Amino acid sequence: MSKIMVIGIAGGTGSGKTTITRRLVERFGGDVSVIHHDNYYKAHHDMPYEERTLLNYDHPDSFDTDMLIEHLKLLKQGQSIRCPVYDYSIHDRTDKTITIKPTRVIIVEGILIYENRELCDQMDIKIFVDADADVRILRRIVRDVRDRGRSLESVINQYLSTVKPMHEAFVEPSKRRADVIVPEGGHNLVALDMVIQRVRAHLESEED
Repeated sequence: MSKIMVIGIAGGTGSGKTTITRRLVERFGGDVSVIHHDNYYKAHHDMPYEERTLLNYDHPDSFDTDMLIEHLKLLKQGQSIRCPVYDYSIHDRTDKTITIKPTRVIIVEGILIYENRELCDQMDIKIFVDADADVRILRRIVRDVRDRGRSLESVINQYLSTVKPMHEAFVEPSKRRADVIVPEGGHNLVALDMVIQRVRAHLESEED
């Protein structure tokens, strides 16, 4: 089995992580698999919907990161995994899974992936996408209202009560573990090109 390169892409909500991830997938296609930390939110099937809406989803304890670490290790050993699927509209994990096969490049994406040292140790390149707080909140409002069926008021309340304080407590400090900090997210073409060159070099070296 060829060596698998694991790339972490972290950053605050609305920072542009998804844009960089998407551009790498567009560039390298089937050589890249993506694992979203959000899919590893813990299941709360026994909890009423009203209580689930009140949980703090921006705290490290809301994720089953141990499962993600185990899945990454399996992929690096050449085994496929069954990634859980999370449904934002019901605030719970579904009973569906997505099969992810080992590819030569695996991207792990999420706001808190550098908070866990063991997870960091699985990564070859750690990228932190940086963006101004006002840009990030506006992007989050647009995304949550348009794509996740949330009301404007609920998005703002969640941002002020948990997203912002958790960002300051956990996401921002985790930036110190990054190898590369990318201002302006996916719009930073210089940084994006550097990452593309690094991935291309890895893929070409594996072909030799």
